[in-house]
Amino acid sequence: MSESLLPAVEIETASNPDAAVIWLHGLGDDGHGWSEVVPALRIPPTLAVRFLFPHAPVMPVTINQGFPMRAWYDIRAADFNQRADLEGVRRSQAGVEALIARERKRGVASERIVLAGFSQGGAIALYTGVRHPEALAGIVALSTYVIDPEALAAELAPANRAIPIFMAHGTHDPVVQFAWGERSRRLLEAAGFNVEWHRYPMEHSALPEEIDAVGAFLIRILARP
Repeated sequence: MSESLLPAVEIETASNPDAAVIWLHGLGDDGHGWSEVVPALRIPPTLAVRFLFPHAPVMPVTINQGFPMRAWYDIRAADFNQRADLEGVRRSQAGVEALIARERKRGVASERIVLAGFSQGGAIALYTGVRHPEALAGIVALSTYVIDPEALAAELAPANRAIPIFMAHGTHDPVVQFAWGERSRRLLEAAGFNVEWHRYPMEHSALPEEIDAVGAFLIRILARP
């Protein structure tokens, strides 16, 4: 994955973008699914943002009886601490880092790049964002959790200690338990992060008011002074 760029859907809100949002889909989905969210975010024409919605590779997923599907890493157990395959997580981290590097080459400063994602994608956005060596604009983590919580404090990048983090979770989520989201928020706050936390009466999905809040967050952190 690190040797070639992940294929992605690209949408620009205006010509000559000077900001980028890399948005990672959930297990079994692809970049097309979340690409439809862009109009609902109501990004003003004064902000030129390039949205990238990469497609995860296809791999067998243990928790789904080994069925091949698009996934950012294998899931071997329905357990907070042992859920993610760390080797696969790091491959996906490298893939996201390659996309960040490509945006840098396109003229987008690192502090104008947001990592976002839903479920598995949100877990990779969090994992990569807090470890990235240069300051990023922010992280959006929807219906997700912190991977490898025991290593969080030791692996944080000093450049992103103050990164704005938006987290949202459904209180009735049967896939990624709401308690995992809350525990992840507490872990991040204990590590010194400022987390904007939202809870919604939903399952493993998204609501219009959640998307409105994400849009407001993106506009706030990407607005030029």
